[in-house]
Amino acid sequence: MPSLKLTLGPLFFHWPADRLSTFYNRVADEAPVDRVHVGEVVCGKRMPFSDPAWPDIIERLERGGKEVVLSTLAAPATVRERRAVEELCADGRLVEINDITALPARSGRPFVTGPFVNVYNAATASFLVRHGARTICPPVELSLATIGAIAAGCAEAEFELFTFGRLPLALSGRCYHARLHGLHKDSCQFTCELDPDGLAVDTIDGQKFLAINGVQTLSAQVHAVVLDPAEFAARGVRRLRLSPHGCDMVEVARTYRELVERRVEPTEARFLLSCLDLPGPMVDGYARGEAGSRPPVAV
Repeated sequence: MPSLKLTLGPLFFHWPADRLSTFYNRVADEAPVDRVHVGEVVCGKRMPFSDPAWPDIIERLERGGKEVVLSTLAAPATVRERRAVEELCADGRLVEINDITALPARSGRPFVTGPFVNVYNAATASFLVRHGARTICPPVELSLATIGAIAAGCAEAEFELFTFGRLPLALSGRCYHARLHGLHKDSCQFTCELDPDGLAVDTIDGQKFLAINGVQTLSAQVHAVVLDPAEFAARGVRRLRLSPHGCDMVEVARTYRELVERRVEPTEARFLLSCLDLPGPMVDGYARGEAGSRPPVAV
């Protein structure tokens, strides 16, 4: 059985440059992951704050033995943002495409498709492979059974499962954080920085329902798929993607590394994750073909 590889996905949240540097320096030195995504995915307005930090972060990660992937915006809306995507697609490193309009700029060279790209069948996956896709991270709402069916019809790509983190559900032209603080999107004052893991949204009944992150909607809960490695492999999954949050991501990565190397059982790994300062309760319903808010099934 091929060994599962671990990926640290792109950061969805707006963290200041010093926090970015501290976080990724520790990832470079301590996190047992094979691949690390860097770059702004959610909001192009944040890029002037984070862009100056990325060169040093990339150098440190590569010196630490990590493969670096440059992630691109999921909803480029302006000429400047589209040009930024094109410039990243011209880089010699592996690039993650999160919006299909980036394909012409990268076609013919290796790339990763992120969970924002709608890959719902083997025909779409094969089309992307013909244009250069080497890794495909399907949309988060797909079950493992569905991913397995797609992977079986597209053996040329390695499939990566979004395994840990608040689920990226939607992007909007409106900024929820700006609206919450009585501001317009164009003068948002980057209030999303106040909530480094996103801001949970309650229903009228007080139930944690969703989370907002600027223009992004996420789940309030933390999607955490913890299974025996053979179950992932049986569905064609070759990589597990961990989404960065403010909790101890090095410990998250260590727990999943121990899981894939069979040094802990799924029950123990799930317990270890629950002991961390997660931004919400753990769920895994989507992976089982059920409502995404369903908690893990006790075994």
